[in-house]
Order: sequence, then structure tokens, then C-alpha cells
Amino acid sequence: MQTRRYHHGDLRAALLVRAEQTLREKGVAALSLRELARDLGVSHAAPSRHFKDKQALLDALALDGFARLRETLVASQVSVGESFAERLGALAHAYVDFATGGAELLDVMYSVKHGPAASEELIAAGRQVGELALELIAEGQRRGEVRDGPAERISQPLFTTLHGFADLAVSSMLPLGVVEEGLDDVIAYMLRGCAPD
Repeated sequence: MQTRRYHHGDLRAALLVRAEQTLREKGVAALSLRELARDLGVSHAAPSRHFKDKQALLDALALDGFARLRETLVASQVSVGESFAERLGALAHAYVDFATGGAELLDVMYSVKHGPAASEELIAAGRQVGELALELIAEGQRRGEVRDGPAERISQPLFTTLHGFADLAVSSMLPLGVVEEGLDDVIAYMLRGCAPD
């Protein structure tokens, strides 16, 4: 049998796309550089030119995920009103949509970012996503729509509430059809927690 040759110009990108497909279909345990090479029709050694091991592949997936999440959250703010409630609502919906569209990727993003071998680049990528919430809170404070205090202390309960809801939504812990209505309730809860005294 003749081996297929890989003719794509960007093997690294193709590996990441196929790795994310495998992640969605079979989970993180099924990710293997050798299997990805076989799926793409390249030699089993070809992926090592881009990723020294599975951990390097997971790091790259997480970095790509954080970049896409940040783009999604930034885009959610483009055509929304100026009030803190509108902006927080749009951000929350975008975050939950991203999570439900790629739960496995989100799990990799946050587990790898907090691993002992996490790179500075990966930690910074996660931080950049968090900075969007801090900016939103600071703007809400300037407008008088968010209580006074350190933005970090306000954003932490917001993020943990939102991420927890997203986690429940993707793990099927919430009944089908309740996610949208439930998210609106979570947003209202977060707004009450941020309201000026």
C-alpha cells in the first residue's frame, strides 16, 4: 500500500483543526500525535516539527482557544448599547455560547492554563480574557452603574458565577431548553451583585 503524501501548506494549522475535532468527538484522552498524523496522511514524525509532545499540542489548542474566546467576547460588545447591563448581558451570552459550542476545548483551556507547566504566554492569554471583564466593570463604575471598589473583587464573583453556569450548561446538568432562560436569571443576579450601594 502506498502512503499518502500531505500536500497542505500549513501542517501546524491542520493538526490543530484535526486535534480539536478529535477532542470534540472522543475527548482529550484520545488525542495522539501519531493518530493525528495518520488522519492527515503524513508520517508519524511530521507533527514533531510543530509539537514536541502531546502537552505542546494541548498548550497550542488552549492558546488558540483563548484567542478565539477573546475575539468572541470583544465582538459581543460591538453592536450593543452602552449600559453596563447591556454590555454584561452580551458578554455573558457570548461566553456561554462559546462554552456550549466547544465544551471540551474550554475544559482544556482552563485545565492547561492552571497546570504547573503552563507557559507565560498561556497565562497571559487567559489574563487577557479576564481583563475584558475588568474593563467592563471599570467603565460601569465610571458611569455610576457598578458599585465602588477594586474591579478585581467585583469581577471574580461575576466570572465564577458565569463560568459555573456555563459548566452546568455543557455538562447537561440543566434541563434542555432552560439554558437561555436560566442565563437571563444569572445575568440579573450578577447585576444585583454589582449594583451601587
